Amino acid sequence: MTIYDDILQTVPAPAGSDVRVEAVRYDHDGTALEGLLAKDHSVSGPRPAVLVVHDWLGVNDHVRARVTMLARLGYVALGADIYGADVRPSHEEASDVAGGFYRDLPLLRARALAGFERLREDPDVDHTRIVVMGYCFGGSTALELARAGADLVGAVSFHGGLIVHDPADVDHVRAKLLVLTGGADPMVPDETVASWQAEMRTRPEIDWQVTTYSGAMHAFAVPGTDAPEMGAQYQERADRRSWQALQVFLGEVFDEEA
Repeated sequence: MTIYDDILQTVPAPAGSDVRVEAVRYDHDGTALEGLLAKDHSVSGPRPAVLVVHDWLGVNDHVRARVTMLARLGYVALGADIYGADVRPSHEEASDVAGGFYRDLPLLRARALAGFERLREDPDVDHTRIVVMGYCFGGSTALELARAGADLVGAVSFHGGLIVHDPADVDHVRAKLLVLTGGADPMVPDETVASWQAEMRTRPEIDWQVTTYSGAMHAFAVPGTDAPEMGAQYQERADRRSWQALQVFLGEVFDEEA
């Protein structure tokens, strides 16, 4: 039993399905990476896929839960590893590890792209229908991968930091963007949201949407988070509503490319 069992139960395994999660090794520029690949082995053939990027704690049981949920919905899902196969920081270490990537956005994008390419290699993935999503650090990463021009149909940020670029760096965005943010998140205040939206408006053809959940703090969709004094706390309502928003978004962007 884990703290993620409740969210797993919200997406029951379909009758007759054979969803499996396995560790997969890949690399980026000589650095070994280890992610989690989930899919239903009772069916075969190309299907839509979702790349899931971890929060600042790295690939863990939360990632396992989310890729399992996505596989139960019929997608191939890969929990990408940004940090490295041997890097699973503690809460005390996570800020420094994540900060190193925030200070080196080209490396952050390259590690995310390595995960994207590993997902594309899977024989059950439809290359024309891939979405990236992530939580906190992973939400920031998802948006950076979209900025890098990866061949995605969508990018989804769950309470991710909205990195604003000066000048705007939106020329290569191909994906539709969905930002799910907390109305009480001190790490993503209203002025940051406004600045990010202004940046998106510099290229009118970008399809983007921001949804704000009232009273929701940072990490509102990560069960077990309970540090309101730090501005971070799980909120079941926002988690549930944001997961519903994700499913609507996936249905839309994948159907358009079918």
